[in-house]
Amino acid sequence: MLGLFPSFESIGGVQASGRLAWRSIVDRTNAEFGERYLISYGHTDNGTLLLGHGQPLLVSSRLGAVAAGARRRWPVRVVLVWHLDLLKYLLVLRVSGARTVVFLHGIEAWRPLSLPTRVLLRRVHAFWTNSDHTWQRFVALHPEFRSTRHRTVHLGFGEVVRMEIPAPATMPIAVMISRLDQREDYKGHREVITAWPLVGERVPGAELWIVGDGNLRTDLETTARDCGVSGQVRFLGALSDDAKEEMLIRSRCLLMPSQAEGFGLVYLEAMRLGRPCLVSTIDAGREVVDPPEAGLAVDPTNTRGLADAVARLLSCGEEWQAWSHRARRRYGDHFTAARFEERLVTALSGIATL
Repeated sequence: MLGLFPSFESIGGVQASGRLAWRSIVDRTNAEFGERYLISYGHTDNGTLLLGHGQPLLVSSRLGAVAAGARRRWPVRVVLVWHLDLLKYLLVLRVSGARTVVFLHGIEAWRPLSLPTRVLLRRVHAFWTNSDHTWQRFVALHPEFRSTRHRTVHLGFGEVVRMEIPAPATMPIAVMISRLDQREDYKGHREVITAWPLVGERVPGAELWIVGDGNLRTDLETTARDCGVSGQVRFLGALSDDAKEEMLIRSRCLLMPSQAEGFGLVYLEAMRLGRPCLVSTIDAGREVVDPPEAGLAVDPTNTRGLADAVARLLSCGEEWQAWSHRARRRYGDHFTAARFEERLVTALSGIATL
């Protein structure tokens, strides 16, 4: 088996899920797949430690990955392409006769496809997606692939927290966690900030803590000033994983009413700690959180409705306690790393028998 993966060292949901996926492939697949080979790019030291007894070919650039991969013949039965943008490498890799699987994560699959990409996709044996929403939106835009074999492989993260999780801070805090990238100005930051004056009317003292950094931050800070909520909206910058977990524990809820989320690993981070989530009604967040099971869903363009939903999630009481309990249970039942590994190995077994 050959895996084509983006850098394991970069930050992002695709990279995080890729790290776990390849570790699972190396540790849990058997001889039916033969040798496991990896082509990736990025920092090599941590990658080598991660890959264990797989056979990695890690290089420092995409061009280097292409050049190194093209120099050899790959005696594999299955090629797993972990991101659509990596599919073009199959033009130069010698993998004759291998079955190709492409994993679609979301927004990269919901845009116009180049002619070479379309040609390569017609040779794909199966698509995997991180959600049903990702698949339905992909085939709505590209109906010629609707009949191709497909399986949804929901992602996973971490382990169940066995210890008692501390109660949220007395101050009503909502947290948002993501990169602040202008290319990802669809995650709901602007809409939540715009709604915050109404949130403050319903929940006095409510604060919004925004974790993450990037070239969108200045625009969002301007929005907060224009809305008169600079004192209630705190920009915390990029934080370590431990610090992000601490922010989630102190908060009462996670907000990400995104308009283009293919899955949303951050929902799992919050649910794992018993923090209910606000998702949108128009993307895959509903599939993960299953409102009202572990949170609420709202139209992010409806400012008043958004404020009402945030106010409910910030309020203490029996409803919040029920959300917290169900969020932890839903995470444990469906979205641990072990559950993801089970789904991935099952999907791979199905490809091996084609």
